[in-house]
Amino acid sequence: MTLLIDAGNTRIKWRLSGTTNPVEGACEHDQLDALDAVLATTPDIHRIIGANVAGPLVGGRIGALAAKRGITPEWITPGARHCGVRNLYHRPAQLGADRWAALIGARSQHLHACLVVMAGTATTIDLLDASGDFLGGLILPGVELMQRALTSNTAQLPLLAGQYSVTPRSTADAILSGCLHAQAGAVERMFRQIESADGACCLLGGGAADAFANLLPVPVQRVDNLVLDGLARIAREA
Repeated sequence: MTLLIDAGNTRIKWRLSGTTNPVEGACEHDQLDALDAVLATTPDIHRIIGANVAGPLVGGRIGALAAKRGITPEWITPGARHCGVRNLYHRPAQLGADRWAALIGARSQHLHACLVVMAGTATTIDLLDASGDFLGGLILPGVELMQRALTSNTAQLPLLAGQYSVTPRSTADAILSGCLHAQAGAVERMFRQIESADGACCLLGGGAADAFANLLPVPVQRVDNLVLDGLARIAREA
């Protein structure tokens, strides 16, 4: 059995792969006891494959938990080509491991051109053409990070709970609506590059995806855990 780990900026997600019904879970960076419990109660785990963008400290703590069971995590590093995806970054290894895994996960689900959008702490918007070429992409602050950046750098704009409105008539609604429009607008502009391709679609995932999904005037397919899907594909190919 293989344990797949997506160590993200805010949370750590995992999936037990190799069973009929894969089991998934998640925890915060300071709640690794939950992951330790998975390792302790699943003796059949013989391999750990992960994407780590949480940094060396978190990666080291996960490694220490795995070492107690005699396992060394395999943290993926983006390369020039893998699992049907070609990485056209000028320096392929500089691409985030989570984005690389998500692109591979997207390719395994959708063989046409697609825009791979992961909306979390940051929002990543990546172009994948029908041949599997990763053409490039954007990184921008996520919805909550946008709100916090705005309110923390402006004395008169407090961080308040707002509601989306087409015509906001309160400061809180104006802040949230502006941030959601910024997310949706970036996605829409990037999608224009592939909109004429047969079967083109936006694959949209991440914890903040539902906040602006209904603002997108493009074909959208909601997906969950593309990073883990990509890691599963990588595990099968290795």
